[in-house]
Amino acid sequence: MSDLFSGYDLAGLHLNNRIVMAPMTRSRAANTVANEQTALYYQQRASAGLIISEGSPISRQGVGYLFTPGIHSPEQIEGWKKVTRAVHEKEGKIFCQLWHVGRVSHVSLHENGALPVSASNKTAENTTAFAYDENANPARIQASQPRALSTEEVENVVQDFANAAANALEAGFDGVEIHGANGYLIEQFINAGINTRDDRYGGGTIESRLAFVLEVVDAVVAKIGSQRVGIRLSPFNRVFDMPAFEGEAQTWLELARLLSGKNLAYIHISNRKAIIKDTNGQEFLEKFRKAYTGTLILAGEYTKEEGQRDLKEGLTDLVAFGRPFISNPDLEERLKNDWPLTAFDPAVFYGGGQEGYTDYPAYEEVADQAVN
Repeated sequence: MSDLFSGYDLAGLHLNNRIVMAPMTRSRAANTVANEQTALYYQQRASAGLIISEGSPISRQGVGYLFTPGIHSPEQIEGWKKVTRAVHEKEGKIFCQLWHVGRVSHVSLHENGALPVSASNKTAENTTAFAYDENANPARIQASQPRALSTEEVENVVQDFANAAANALEAGFDGVEIHGANGYLIEQFINAGINTRDDRYGGGTIESRLAFVLEVVDAVVAKIGSQRVGIRLSPFNRVFDMPAFEGEAQTWLELARLLSGKNLAYIHISNRKAIIKDTNGQEFLEKFRKAYTGTLILAGEYTKEEGQRDLKEGLTDLVAFGRPFISNPDLEERLKNDWPLTAFDPAVFYGGGQEGYTDYPAYEEVADQAVN
């Protein structure tokens, strides 16, 4: 029977269990390069069936948060090699999340104060980037107004995703996850309330709004092979000033149908909890499950019991946990043995050093200390 602790064949990649560590930005790469502490952090959590790395910017243009480890320079590739080696030493599997934030950024993060880019020039209101304030100190700052990418620039970003995927494999990752969720660049093209373009990537039809994401998928697949490629989506997302739009459910179900024909490693839906809060949310997830015939990962404030239930009922194939992994590096063991979970502290989620990053002990270490 399928449960959280049974193995899984992910497009030829054997996972020791069905627990996924969801991608989480930690903003601890001071020079945008993964380091020894990054490697230790992921190695501590390698008992997850699959780790998906924190978002790794595909280019300088794609950055929206300070101290995030990129995947577009030789130095960054070398930094990530430390991470993948450390995870593989513990027999773990790890995908690199390829990230372009689009308009969720600030001019202080870009060369010569360049504007962030998006599908249009609409500002993400009440949305902050982690950038430099007027005194050059790291701070949460209202995102800058973006400029719309030209048609040629969109094509260049597609290639940036493909090149980053090749870099990720060079760095030793088992695959990549395209970040198409949470209000970042790809979703800015999908959302008709943001995408007001009049070119072939324009917002007039579902087909045109999906053109960018499908081209990104095809370019990445052409570069590294479909079995090494996943994508994260967040249907009905309202984070970062993403509005509702006409034909929203139809848009996501059409994307699910189109992606079914591409033999990807998986689709990863990030906002299960928010979706099922809506009256029709569970029904939508069931429709999505039928529309997409490949491996599905669901994330969104899961408990062990909810994860077991959705696996048993066939709603998902893998279950992703986020914040509990921050404070419980041995989350798989704790869930399996019904050991208590250590509470996470949002105050140490972003930035800083070892505290709240690599200093959380495994349960057995805590038990040993209590005995002694």
